[in-house]
Amino acid sequence: MRKPMENIRILIIEDDPDGRASVSEAAEDAGMAVTAVDGGEAGLVAFRRGDFDLVLTDLVLPDIDGIDVLERLLQINPKLPVIIMTAYGSVSSSVRAIKSGAYDYITKPLDLDDLQAKLKRAAETARLRKRVVNFESSARQQFGSGTITVEDPRMIELLEQVHTLADTTATVLIHGESGTGKELIARALHYDGTRADSPFVAVNCGAFTESLLVSELFGHEKGAFTGAFRQHRGAFERADGGTLFLDEIADAPAEVQVKLLRVLETREVMRAGGNTPVHVDVRVVSASNRPLAQCVSEGRFREDLLYRLNVVELTIPPLRERKGDIRALADHFVATVCAEHGRTIHDIAPSFYAALEAFHWPGNVRQLRNAIESAIVINKSSVLDAGSLSLNIRNAAKPEKTNFEAPSNMTLADIERAVLQQSLTRNNGNRTLTADELGLSRRTIQRKIKEHDL
Repeated sequence: MRKPMENIRILIIEDDPDGRASVSEAAEDAGMAVTAVDGGEAGLVAFRRGDFDLVLTDLVLPDIDGIDVLERLLQINPKLPVIIMTAYGSVSSSVRAIKSGAYDYITKPLDLDDLQAKLKRAAETARLRKRVVNFESSARQQFGSGTITVEDPRMIELLEQVHTLADTTATVLIHGESGTGKELIARALHYDGTRADSPFVAVNCGAFTESLLVSELFGHEKGAFTGAFRQHRGAFERADGGTLFLDEIADAPAEVQVKLLRVLETREVMRAGGNTPVHVDVRVVSASNRPLAQCVSEGRFREDLLYRLNVVELTIPPLRERKGDIRALADHFVATVCAEHGRTIHDIAPSFYAALEAFHWPGNVRQLRNAIESAIVINKSSVLDAGSLSLNIRNAAKPEKTNFEAPSNMTLADIERAVLQQSLTRNNGNRTLTADELGLSRRTIQRKIKEHDL
């Protein structure tokens, strides 16, 4: 029993009724959904209106030449598998069809078993291409700048810069503390631009020894060194046509810096053990959690390489400096973590947000996400509050109380106002934390603030 080609839609263009019926039956036997028409114009109209995975067309049609049909189909969808049916012995026509972009050809009279085999191969190619398109579309949706959750004005401005830079080839250097999202910004630069359908390759320069980093970036030939049992294409070659993200570039050893500079100048890489340069078309985006200018002054980074990498510089502020993003990021992470773990959160208490906003987040956005994931996974309730968070976050979120010494001439109302003012100041105006510190309800705090005109 033949395995059906489920979900594969084929358009058949054949003017001969008997031939059309025969090939349609063969495609249907293979499990394909068939649409059959009797001419080239009708075929082009049907293709524009439908969603077809592959096309089988006769070379000789009453209205349009089959090669013309092929070329017009490929203008609409350059990756479309098109099989051409040609007359027996028409070698020149078959060659012309392949040169014009046909996926394959088959000669008449048709061998139906051979036809089915070719249709199945074309269908599998169509499936793979559809998966690639779906993956690329998903990647754009997942990593484009529009998917990054921000509220802080500086971050909004940064993402506007990213969107503007995406269609350029300028090298970009991203500065930011660990966990601020440097790779996320690098991916947005890639997936917002014209290189989105090409590879995005990330290499952490601090994760390799010097010799391994050279091989990882530039590749090696078989036998280049002990253990090199086969040829290896480096990251520059794998990223050809796309973007290479060099994370923690400050950790790149001196030898690697020299080689990087040469590649950026010549757009060519030389594999270890090789003698033929390989041309590469790669956009380089690098990142560092340390100021590279300082590394240059300390003699640990080449100044000329810095100038090559730093055509455009983007700086991501740490999370503690953009408290306005915390609530939006928290909502985003709660949704994504619940989806990943199959959990449901029905409500988020104000104390949960207040504790997050009071914490200083030395690990930035990455630490925030981990904290929320831990709270959701460990928490048995469908409600998140401050108690859902780890003890270190809850404790750090509570400022130390200070003793208040009232001058003898202060009234009780004056003392109350001063204590309330100090607590609000320590808690950055957060009324929930102020209420918690003073042992009062939030409603009482709000009333007292109004009474004392604070």
